[in-house]
Amino acid sequence: MIQAPPFRDGRLHVGLTGGIASGKSTVARLFAERGVPVIDLDQVAREVVEPGQPALEAIVDAFGSEVLDDEGKLDRGVLRARVFKDEAARRRLEALLHPLILEATVRHVEAAGGPYQVIVAPLLVEFGLAGWADRVLVVDCPTAIQLQRLMTRDGNDEALARSILAAQATRDERLAAAHDVISNANGPELLKDPVAQLDALYRDMAATGERDRPGLRLP
Repeated sequence: MIQAPPFRDGRLHVGLTGGIASGKSTVARLFAERGVPVIDLDQVAREVVEPGQPALEAIVDAFGSEVLDDEGKLDRGVLRARVFKDEAARRRLEALLHPLILEATVRHVEAAGGPYQVIVAPLLVEFGLAGWADRVLVVDCPTAIQLQRLMTRDGNDEALARSILAAQATRDERLAAAHDVISNANGPELLKDPVAQLDALYRDMAATGERDRPGLRLP
């Protein structure tokens, strides 16, 4: 479990999570199109490993210069393939990066406006951060669909794709942490209406100051 710095802006914070290739990015984009500030921890993670940032130097010290591309930037694909085959290496990378990512996320949150904010956090459940947000929204789909999407999207072979899935929380663990769930088993074209329903709910919660409403399970 990671100790996360607190949010101090007083807004409603929705933690958006789900397994890899579940459709989080599509859901986040739909919220953004509705004018909701979206802070994506993957994007924050890219910022903290830019050339010149201390995190990149620390990664090179730990994993060697082969994790850099020809321009001296982090080759995320090479690093991902390496750490997902070596649990000790993955944990070493997480211990190095995650405190920096969370601190930077809080800065982004405090600088953003909006009635509420969506924080896209793929590993929200894995690292015990479900309580960091006021509300947890899980984008859900069957594991078999995740696997196929991951292989198609990233060109991973099945063994690597399965190792990536195995390193994440199970589907049941994510659903147990959820307040709200959007199913993405049938394609992104069906996500717009569920996002609109949740946007209405979150705006009302933000306006009234309520933090405890019944959860929604949306097809």
